[in-house]
Amino acid sequence: MRPSTLTELSVAGPAGAIAVAINDPGSDRRGLALIAHPHPLQGGTRDNKVVTTLARAFFSLGYCAVRPNFRGVGGSEGVHDRGIGETDDLVAVAAAMRRRYGELPLALAGFSFGAFVQTRVAQRVAARRLALVAPAVDRIDAAAALAPDTLIVHGDEDDVVPLSRVLDWARPLGVSVTVVPGGGHFFHGRLGQLQHIVLHWWRGHEAEAG
Repeated sequence: MRPSTLTELSVAGPAGAIAVAINDPGSDRRGLALIAHPHPLQGGTRDNKVVTTLARAFFSLGYCAVRPNFRGVGGSEGVHDRGIGETDDLVAVAAAMRRRYGELPLALAGFSFGAFVQTRVAQRVAARRLALVAPAVDRIDAAAALAPDTLIVHGDEDDVVPLSRVLDWARPLGVSVTVVPGGGHFFHGRLGQLQHIVLHWWRGHEAEAG
């Protein structure tokens, strides 16, 4: 994997400063990947292992991996807003990253609560593709539309968001779910497999897009 340059900066958001960590592949970057972490009131931060696994995957693909802390977490100002203000914050970060790095293709990725937030962000920004890991489907608006090529990854032993609920949610949307046998909500012991799934799936779709 190419060497990573970690940059930490503060982005102005609707509720104050947003603390952002960026793994930048440098001048040959191919896109931006905005990655959202799990529920902040349950210990979720940008340093969550699933989030950093997603960052490594996108960095390997040549994307600038952008990991903000939601409001009220770490150096991010504001207080938890049930996904509403968090959506506004990610939209602000996406705009700031495009100002910083140019109009590169944008990928949205999220884990659990972060996946829910990204389904909202996807309605407001132009993104190439969406990757949802263990999405908190009970929070997602039933009217939310997902592109058919959305990547959804879920463990069959998830005891936080049961796989059956995710399949029931995905079925009418016409999107596929990649199931990780033995995978729990946090993918303990399956993080390498998760990274491989993201890399393989993304490279396949990039090749199809030309």
